Amino acid sequence: MTTEEIRAEARGQAEAHLRALVGSDSAVLRDDQWSAIEALAVDSRRALVVQRTGWGKSAVYFVATLLLRSRGAGPTVIVSPLLALMRNQIAAAERAGIRAVTINSTNIEQWQPINDAINAGEVDVLLVSPERLNNPGFRDEVMPRLAATCGLLVVDEAHCISDWGHDFRPDYRRIRTLLADLPPGIPVLATTATANARVTADVAEQLVSATGEQEVLVLRGSLDRESLRLGVVRLRTAEMRLAWLADHLAEQPGSGIVYCLTVAATQEVAAFLRDRGHEVAAYSGQTDPTERAALESALVEGRVKALVATSALGMGFDASLGFVINLGAPQSPVAYYQQVGRAGRGTDDATVVLLPQLEDRDIWAYFASLAFPPEQLVRQTLEVLAQAPGSMSTVALETYVELSRNRLETLLKVLDVDGAVRRVKGGWVATGEPWSYDADRYARVAQARQREQDAMLDYLDTDRCRMRFLRDQLDDPDATDCGRCDNCGGLTLSSSVTEAAVDEAGAALSRPGVAIEPRKMWPTALANLGLDLKGKIGDGPVEGRAIARLTDLGHGQALRALFRADAVDGPVPPPLASALLTVMKDWAGDWTDRPVAIVGVESASRPQLVGDLATGLSRVMQIPVVGRFAIVDASVAPGQGAANSAQRVAAIHRRFRLEADVPAGPVLLVDDLVVSGWTLTVAGVALREAGATAVLPLTLGTQT
Repeated sequence: MTTEEIRAEARGQAEAHLRALVGSDSAVLRDDQWSAIEALAVDSRRALVVQRTGWGKSAVYFVATLLLRSRGAGPTVIVSPLLALMRNQIAAAERAGIRAVTINSTNIEQWQPINDAINAGEVDVLLVSPERLNNPGFRDEVMPRLAATCGLLVVDEAHCISDWGHDFRPDYRRIRTLLADLPPGIPVLATTATANARVTADVAEQLVSATGEQEVLVLRGSLDRESLRLGVVRLRTAEMRLAWLADHLAEQPGSGIVYCLTVAATQEVAAFLRDRGHEVAAYSGQTDPTERAALESALVEGRVKALVATSALGMGFDASLGFVINLGAPQSPVAYYQQVGRAGRGTDDATVVLLPQLEDRDIWAYFASLAFPPEQLVRQTLEVLAQAPGSMSTVALETYVELSRNRLETLLKVLDVDGAVRRVKGGWVATGEPWSYDADRYARVAQARQREQDAMLDYLDTDRCRMRFLRDQLDDPDATDCGRCDNCGGLTLSSSVTEAAVDEAGAALSRPGVAIEPRKMWPTALANLGLDLKGKIGDGPVEGRAIARLTDLGHGQALRALFRADAVDGPVPPPLASALLTVMKDWAGDWTDRPVAIVGVESASRPQLVGDLATGLSRVMQIPVVGRFAIVDASVAPGQGAANSAQRVAAIHRRFRLEADVPAGPVLLVDDLVVSGWTLTVAGVALREAGATAVLPLTLGTQT
């Protein structure tokens, strides 16, 4: 057969597989879909496909899998970021007769049977999470065998490889090692819907084969989403935004997603909408995995009007949704494009609404604070590991390095991929390999993030076509006016809200009171810091109360203003004082015995605020202030160690000492703001040791 005949036959087989996959006898491959499949299954090349959500990227790798397997190739390995994607992909594969399995953190008991099935040639597709790639057992035992025997490697949501992208994930960098270990001639496919020109070039560069004998085939298509109608509704207050949701949610087509920027907001908004008669549920990264799957099914099947979700319901979630509403703006137009892409798949018309908030930039600033750590902390991490006699766990390492658990894990993953450390069973070891801190690159990435935030603000104010704006941000050369958005005249969004809805939203947001959960376990390895504390915290404080979280929609705004770095110290503002009394009245019903005394936590930065809080409660409750958790070492900075629990406990023990005549009875422990919860815990333990029968923490706000 001639080359042309071979390709024609392969295309005929590919389209037959496509028809089986989608269940339609009239289905045909798009030209770019065939170009990608041809590169993979005929030419054994590496390809990067940048196409809009819903274009059919999964059809490319499933059809290529069927072609390759029919010729005796090994199983396809798909690296996927989310369980939601894996569940959808397995269901889609089974419809085409593809035997697909997944290895992830939720099915450990199935790993050995899956490995046995792979070895027996009974698996066509294996889906793995990027986190698995750096698990020592998987990396050292399973991954080499997969690299040697797989017929196709697929990297889905490939923008996660690039630290220039809006959703960089260090675990994805391990894919570079997997790529380098592939035998010659194994095709590789990377796919994404959200990569601008810089990210596309970065990912393509990382896909180049070790020999460099072939360039990566890059297929970029139009990123227009023809079913989406984009609009922005600006409302002055949080009450009005909640009221808009209550008044207009039922008008939206079909089922959809209401995105929020924080976990707390998902719970708050979902509770309010349910009270208003809407069938909704909250969804976030903290939702139990089993409940997540049930909620996703309910949304897909239209049994709920909406899931009120964080971005945890994002990449890879595949459903025919009629709308996406964002309560608060993501930090970049590219991230926003990805979220709105959840709507309009399989539908001709979908509505996308953005309700910006004043507090958006505060939340963006918090996420920006989690950027790559400064060089001093990185060097300190490497030095501690180098001096350790063996491996160190993350929890042990954090007693020496002032980084939060998540940031420390992220740093270690980056250092692992860079070759400076290695993950082993039981923790981490230093390799001794030289490592340089690329300060210029990190600074450029931070600057890129700032430009993205500025562009998101520009999106809110633009009078240009909104879809064109987003496509320009993705460097789509074919971007044109859509004719469908509010600026093009294709969508009219009412900004009206009913007085009743505003009143009810105001009542919900002004209802103060969140629980302060007590710490139950001491951090691991405190002996490294000279503290003989371990295991369960026996006699500590009970569950306390705060007016609100700083991220809350209601009192959160007043608390954020109160605790800004440049805020002037002074007494408790009257609205917050009134809210605190409401909290006290509601909380009093849970007390076994009424407090008999008050102890305040001394503050160097806000002494008037904490002092006024304690004395004001003393007047109202008619009980004395009997002392303070006093600052005795001012050289320990107020927030020192706040990044991780072990460091924070050690800093509190050095900074504070209980100076109080503690009575035998319940004591109200008063502070201004809960950050980590350890100050209240250590103070509570000291009060119990001094004779208090119970310790009840009370603060104005909590950061989480």
